[in-house]
Amino acid sequence: MELKETVRSSFHAGGPENDSFLQFVDSAQSMLASLGKNEKEEVKGEEYNGPPWTWVCSHILTTCKAYSSGVTSAILLSELFQAWQEQSRVKSSKGKLSNNIMSDKRQKKNRRRLQNTVTIDSIYEKKFLPLDGVLEAVIVDIFVLPGTSCYMLSLGDPWSSNTIDLYLHRKFYDLVEPEHGILRKNREIRLTGCRLRTSTGSGQPRLLPTDYLVILLDEEQDDDFMLLGAQFCSDSFSSIAMDAVEAGNGYCFYARVEKVGRVEVQGKSGHLKRRQILIADSCSSKLEFVLWDEQILLSNLFSQGSWIALDKPFIARDSDCGIETTAGICLEYGSATRLYCVPNVYREEQVIVGPSQTCSQLTRPLNMSSCSTLECGSQAARVSQVLLPCDSEGSLDFSNFPFRLFVVDLQNKMTNFSLYGVVTFLGRAHGESNNIFHMKIQDSTGCMVVKLCFNKSWSAGKICCGHTVFISGLACYRDAEGRLECSWHENNENTSIASISDLPTLLNSICLHHVCSLSELSTEMNNTQDEQAMYLYTIQNEEFMVAICKNMYSNDYNRKAHDMDPDSGMPTWRVARALKCD
Repeated sequence: MELKETVRSSFHAGGPENDSFLQFVDSAQSMLASLGKNEKEEVKGEEYNGPPWTWVCSHILTTCKAYSSGVTSAILLSELFQAWQEQSRVKSSKGKLSNNIMSDKRQKKNRRRLQNTVTIDSIYEKKFLPLDGVLEAVIVDIFVLPGTSCYMLSLGDPWSSNTIDLYLHRKFYDLVEPEHGILRKNREIRLTGCRLRTSTGSGQPRLLPTDYLVILLDEEQDDDFMLLGAQFCSDSFSSIAMDAVEAGNGYCFYARVEKVGRVEVQGKSGHLKRRQILIADSCSSKLEFVLWDEQILLSNLFSQGSWIALDKPFIARDSDCGIETTAGICLEYGSATRLYCVPNVYREEQVIVGPSQTCSQLTRPLNMSSCSTLECGSQAARVSQVLLPCDSEGSLDFSNFPFRLFVVDLQNKMTNFSLYGVVTFLGRAHGESNNIFHMKIQDSTGCMVVKLCFNKSWSAGKICCGHTVFISGLACYRDAEGRLECSWHENNENTSIASISDLPTLLNSICLHHVCSLSELSTEMNNTQDEQAMYLYTIQNEEFMVAICKNMYSNDYNRKAHDMDPDSGMPTWRVARALKCD
């Protein structure tokens, strides 16, 4: 096989400034940040109005996978702009209903928006509502449909100018009273599993009845506090008697969501799905709340740390559910079950960012390796601090952090962050199950071993040592010996792994790669950066474009890739993906 030089460019490895993919991510983020700043009426000092770096990178990769034959910068930017506009519309707090109780509570309570939340305005625009879409709504009005006995709820949300009517499910009828009932005007509710009824004429769309509705309660409101005390605090998990259950007696419980388990597939056919939610009552007794099949949608309506009130849950023996518990029983969502929720309230913690690393005296400083200045048009928007959600255990949520994080930035109790770097080791530790892998990722600041926990087996596609990868949904904690540990769980929300080196779109997208000549590929290149290079070569008069990466085979993640013996006979570079040129 003869390789010969056919093209030259100004590619130089060893620095992030020559990673075309990273350059495009940074440019796209700056563009969207600039648009956000221009469209915002008032910008307060150091407020950052653009998308998080992780969000931009994730959406670019999603678009690349959708256009596997190649994309242009125009396509990528158009998709990003449309997605960010929708995201901004949802996040906006300047909705027409901003004066109602829902918006007031959100500002006072600092609650977080749920995953899969859709706005009423978007339903009108798209004339579509996904089955797993979540509506966080407030009851604007309650009325009976003329000529029927059907209750209708007129719903609004703080992000929309429209309202939409819902046919109320009959299991909630006894809770309706326009002024003083549990379901009344200004009551907040969450619902999912909704189906949209559209009219062929000029009529407005309506939501068909759904059993998956959760009523929000506020312990600071006297009526809600009395409801919780009178109806839900007399029963505890330890008071359950199966003889009473079999005799038809019902129970009501008030419990905290300790853990939301992953979705499991049951049965040989794989059609039956189950999700277990661990809940604990005020006496610290714990039970599993089990959801089946479509009921799993309910788990989108509350989060870990929230308190839920269960009115008449179905009580079953754990053997009937195919699980084993110490209590021998579990709870299920039955036909008579109704759910209430006191949402988890997140406090915020200040995180200092800056170009220097002399922030040790400040609150939660980060040794930011990335520059904290984003070029927004002709102006530089310097951001020196951001507020991040902090849960009851002190863990910070970095899902909306503006900048790229490096290995050197990782600290204890960080969640929902991403890393971008080169894989220098990938394998399983001795004695661990087949769904557990260890991946060592290296960037310009250091290395970090990530423990990958898949639901069943490896499902992240082709990833090899030497590939450049992007991984999101990471968590970082200290182990018992004080060492930082980084983990990734497939069943968690907003998790992804992608190999940039093996991305099919890469070879056909000139905005995402550099083309270089063979003579520019030095064996002494700094392998702590993106090792991708694009070049053309011929095999028997056929021309190919090839994505290559540094050869970093190693079965020991304590050994650095650049410590490999150059005289071992192993090739320095290897092909990650090839495309035949026409």
